[in-house]
Amino acid sequence: MGEDCPVILPPLDAAGGAGYEGTVFRILLALSVSHLLNDTIQSLIPAIYPILKANFNLSYAQIGQITFTFQLTACILQPCVGWYTDRRPKPYSLAIGMGCTLAGLIWLSRASSFEEILCSSSLVGVGSAIFHPEASRIARLASGGRTGFAQAIFQVGGNFGSSLGPLLAAALVVPRGQSSVLAFSVLAIAGIIILSRVGAWYRRKLVAANGSAATGRRHPHPHLSRARIAATIGALLVLIFSKYFYLTSLTSYYTFFLIDRFQLSVKQAEYCLFVFLFAVAAGTILGGPIGDRFGRKYVIWGSILGVAPFTLLLPYVSLAWTIALSVVIGVILASAFSAILVYAQDLLPGKPGTVAGLFFGFAFGVAGIGSVVLGRLADRTSIHFVFEVCGFLPLLGLLAAFLPNLETGRRRGA
Repeated sequence: MGEDCPVILPPLDAAGGAGYEGTVFRILLALSVSHLLNDTIQSLIPAIYPILKANFNLSYAQIGQITFTFQLTACILQPCVGWYTDRRPKPYSLAIGMGCTLAGLIWLSRASSFEEILCSSSLVGVGSAIFHPEASRIARLASGGRTGFAQAIFQVGGNFGSSLGPLLAAALVVPRGQSSVLAFSVLAIAGIIILSRVGAWYRRKLVAANGSAATGRRHPHPHLSRARIAATIGALLVLIFSKYFYLTSLTSYYTFFLIDRFQLSVKQAEYCLFVFLFAVAAGTILGGPIGDRFGRKYVIWGSILGVAPFTLLLPYVSLAWTIALSVVIGVILASAFSAILVYAQDLLPGKPGTVAGLFFGFAFGVAGIGSVVLGRLADRTSIHFVFEVCGFLPLLGLLAAFLPNLETGRRRGA
């Protein structure tokens, strides 16, 4: 995965950022744009589910299996990629990962069987698995200590890209059919070019860090035992479960819910999904800076538990209120992931790639398993029942009350 660079990583200051320079906005912007391109391509897969369902006569369970295959691939590989690149960084692996995504996209546009759809989806999953852990590490390296802000910038690109998938599918793929997916290969090519330049910057920083041979703070939380740290990581993973199991009900089945409950057309339902995903993108930028200033624990608590009243109401209201509630849910819930990720990286300093791989991988795995489980549940009951059940998941946000406060003594506003 690119040139081998066994180097000492740059030291981190108390706030968690690179100690030798300020925030590198051009790199954060490049990562955000690359994340946008990557996740736009990813989101095309669920966005064209109605087309695939009609073309191949698929059941809801088979629709869930497509998501499961894509997500499981990313789930298994991302922690491995993060663990490996913490030890032997690969500056150009991001561009190679985007190349895998490009290959999967081309195959998906030409797939002629359910099995080919599964294989092409898994190849897109491989690209995501290579991209996310290393890109998250580079965002932290370029943060200049503003780690929450940097992760939010990185995440907002991905979430905005996820919102574009359904919109582009409705405008281009629905009228022209499955083969028109090939047109989106230009996005992957653009991503390869951008990530090659990011890789060159990253390589220069790694070489400079190797020359400095400096060490940073590795154990900034001596008051926390290993058992408490392990329990905290477990609680964070449960919160990721509640967020992404609920999100997969919307990303995979929201269009079917709207079509079934309100008799919308596929194109109308895709536009409604875009509204929800755009709200997710807009809300993402809030969690990081707020967490930097006031503490990530409170952002995590508010973003997951705070959304529960709205998720519980969603299955029972009119179309207009369904769309409005989906916007509120998207904005509030979106702020959780960047706060959780940076909180975990602060908890385990020196392992940003491992932590990012673990949490991205777990999120992908939960989404994949959730898609299969909810698809089978929808086949046996109804789409409406699925949304009734999933509305209770954000109540698991109560666990955030037991997270230790890592911001004690932190300079506010850093």
